[in-house]
Amino acid sequence: MSTEPEDVTSSQLDATNEELSAEEASVPDFDLDDNRLDAVLESLLLVVDSPAEVSQLASVTGTNPARVEERLKLMSAALTARGSGMDLRYAGDGWRLYTRQEFAPYVEMLLLDGTRTKLTRAALETLAIVAYRQPLTRARISAVRGVNVDGVVRTLLARGLIAEAGPDPDTNATRYSTTELFLERLGLASLSELPELAPLLPDVESIDDISESLESDPRFARMNKAEVTTDVVDTEVDD
Repeated sequence: MSTEPEDVTSSQLDATNEELSAEEASVPDFDLDDNRLDAVLESLLLVVDSPAEVSQLASVTGTNPARVEERLKLMSAALTARGSGMDLRYAGDGWRLYTRQEFAPYVEMLLLDGTRTKLTRAALETLAIVAYRQPLTRARISAVRGVNVDGVVRTLLARGLIAEAGPDPDTNATRYSTTELFLERLGLASLSELPELAPLLPDVESIDDISESLESDPRFARMNKAEVTTDVVDTEVDD
């Protein structure tokens, strides 16, 4: 009667040992030399959906953050030096691989099949106004563009390029600002890296003056009223 329990125990031990061996084999070797670390970082950056922070990469690789950042900078310089189609850049709050701008036409030929919707010129103009003069209400954006921007703003919100930035202290209307996704799409680390376009746009005080001059226009008055009433549904039109 004592034989069966021993057989069962022996089988269990064998199975446990096999599981432990498999687990040990799957544990990464964190003692990485520079070449190995570069390869691991490259693999990680190929699968991330958003820029990866240095601290995150350091944790995954079991490596000092300062060393990870140094290797990323060297990898970026090496890709640029050899004219690689990949560009490793710091954007937003982390690192990510991008296709190099000069090869964009080839990438577009492969990816764009006519069904992918691009931002309209109206949306791009509105996005530029928000980027350089944020946070802004829809009324102020409309004052700069001279047209109703309700539909365009909804499009930019849906794309995740702008977001609500709290109420305006004077009118209580919702203000909008750009998002981290906006910076990521442009490959920028911060808004300070935007090109010097702001001087070509009116400042906030001038926008207020334009808004006041339009208050007598019934169309503008209706638009301004609808901005505060969030349950109003408008037809989306990119002007």
